[in-house]
Order: sequence, then structure tokens, then C-alpha cells
Amino acid sequence: MSKARDVAEIISTPPSIYSTDAEVAATYLTQASASTTYLTQANNRTAFKNLIINGAMQVAQRGTSTASITSDTYATTDRWRLLPSSQGTWTMSVENDAPTGSGFRKSTKVLCTTADASPGGADYVRLDQRIEGQNLQVVKKGTAAAEQLTISFWVKANVTGTYIVSLYDVDNNRVVSKSYTINASATWEYKTITFPADTTGAFDNDNEASLILIFRLGVGSNYSSGTLQTTWATYSDANSSVGQVNLASATNNYWQITGVQLEVGATATPFEFKPFAQDLEQCQRYFQRFNGGYGWVGAVGTSLNNGTIGATLMTEMRTIPSLARSGCQINDYWTNGYSITGITYWEGSTKWVGATFTASGSFSGRFYAFVRDLVNTSGTDYIDASSEL
Repeated sequence: MSKARDVAEIISTPPSIYSTDAEVAATYLTQASASTTYLTQANNRTAFKNLIINGAMQVAQRGTSTASITSDTYATTDRWRLLPSSQGTWTMSVENDAPTGSGFRKSTKVLCTTADASPGGADYVRLDQRIEGQNLQVVKKGTAAAEQLTISFWVKANVTGTYIVSLYDVDNNRVVSKSYTINASATWEYKTITFPADTTGAFDNDNEASLILIFRLGVGSNYSSGTLQTTWATYSDANSSVGQVNLASATNNYWQITGVQLEVGATATPFEFKPFAQDLEQCQRYFQRFNGGYGWVGAVGTSLNNGTIGATLMTEMRTIPSLARSGCQINDYWTNGYSITGITYWEGSTKWVGATFTASGSFSGRFYAFVRDLVNTSGTDYIDASSEL
């Protein structure tokens, strides 16, 4: 019988079966306490259990496809970073493809467009996600009560064989790696892997990267010449990726993933589906793209082609963001717009940001005019605010 049902039956039982009012009160209090403990434990196992952000690959503020990737970049799917280092050229995309009946609708795909069948010793390619230390304190790493971690995910690739997934402790230079096997080409497969607890080296309790989840896709001999490090230890290149297949061995090789969940404990539980708005807000802590007619306000001087602009950020960011832009125009209240030719961070906080700009023309006679329509409504122009790890 469940605890919730036990409590319901106790409460509905007439008090006359108890000999005194004190016994009635004591029974109510005991059962209420047990119910509260049970519900708290249940909630702790489910609410915000996934240490990964955007594991369902739903959010892609930068766009759904980026080609010709040859170096470290956040390209499409928010929070997921592709890192090729002298091993192939890649396209990263968000696909409307996921395992049937899983509840997932999208996946992240990494496609080889220039092969590297014989990588150099120091070459590698990987996909990873970095996690803030203050989000990892539940792991209790570096204490006698340290927890195991379990990862679960759906994966599909046209290259079968052994792949490596690692957890790298940035704060203490420690790592643990495990292997998984893709058994059938072009077929979605569900994987679960449990990593041991680590009683050495606590995670910093701050907003910097403390843990990196790494999916290896190809490595040179520097990273595969030793013995795979399946228990926590000081990082060693040679032991990090032993047995990893080379996804870069031929063009059109691909690897896809969705439903990534990293949680405390030795058992994989059902994926924590969240409302899209919640996923988006979590992603916007690290990156925000302003486009599609979003209005910033600012001021320009008489007969000048420069001024200041500012905006309230969509949600509070991890740190004061850096700014980048593509295209953009700026209008005053009376005249047509001029193209923005440069933008530079001026001042701000994690909640708002100000910048200076230069424009292709002068705002003659408009002293401290209201600036609107910073970006065009087609969405092809944008300003990015980034505080990625």
C-alpha cells in the first residue's frame, strides 16, 4: 500500500477507535510527518534532477544549421559546444528526427563534410556541455557522501562501434570515462551509463564551469594509447578516449543525439520534460539573441554618426555579457535608418547592457533623439549577448 493511501485511510478513520484525543493527535502528526517526508523525497528525485540544460535539443537561438565548422564553437543547439581540433570539417544541425514514441521531437546532428581518415596524434573532435559549479553541489563531490552520476540518452550514427563519454572535473583536473556501443547503423538506440562517486576534490560553489560532459567523436593516438580511465583520477590524455571510433573517417558520416539527462544516483529515471519557456529561460542565462525588430533605446548627438544604446536583458545572465552583431540599422524618430558599422560594450550588469555604436550616416540636427528599430523585422540582423562558459 502506498504512503499516500495509508495517510488517506488514517485521516478518514473515525477518532472513536483511539482511546484518547492525545493518541488521535499523535497518530495524525506521525502520519503527516511521514507523508511530508515521502513527498519531499519524491520531489527531490524529480524536480530539476537533470543537470543538463536543453537535453531535449528544443532551443536553438543561433539557428538550426551551421556548416564548415573547424574549431571550437557554439553553433546551433543552445548549451552544446562542438570542438573539432584539426580533425575534419563539420556541419552541426538541429533535426526534426527523434526516436518514435520517446516524447522527443528534435535531435542534434554532427555531420562530417571533410574527412580525416588518419588523424594526427593531437587531433580530436567532440561535443560537450559545461556545467556551473553552483548547480553541482547536490553531487557532494569530494566528500565521504559523494554521489554516483548516471547519464541516459538516445543516439544514432552510421558508424557502429565503441564511443567514449567522459566527465571532466575542471576544478580539480580529474576525469572518468566510460564506453558505449552503437550496435546498428542509422538506428536510434537508448544508452545508460553510471559513473562512480568521487570522494576527492569538491566542485567550487560559483558560476564558473566545474564539470564538462564530453561526447568523443574522434581522437588521435595521444588520447587513446593508454588504458581507459573508468574510475576517477587525475586527467591523462593517453587514458581519456581509448577505443573511440573515428567518425571523421569518411564524408557524410554522422552522429545524432537527444534526450540527454545527467542525474544523481545509480539508476536512470525517465527524462525530465520541461515546458519550452523554461528550457529557453535556462539557455538565455548564457546566450541571448536580439532580432526580429526588438527595439533598443539610446541617444545620438547633433551631426554625429555615433551614440549609445541599451536594453534590458531577457533574463538575468550568468555574467556581464559580451556583445556581437550582424547587420542592424538604427533609426531616429524622424528619419530613415542608417546601417550600424560597429558596436562595442560600454557598461552594464547581468540584467541590462549598454553599448556604443557607429553608423553609416550622421543624425544631423537630432540631439539626443529616440533610437528605435535596432534590427530589421526579417530577423536576419541581430545583436548577441553572450556569457557562455
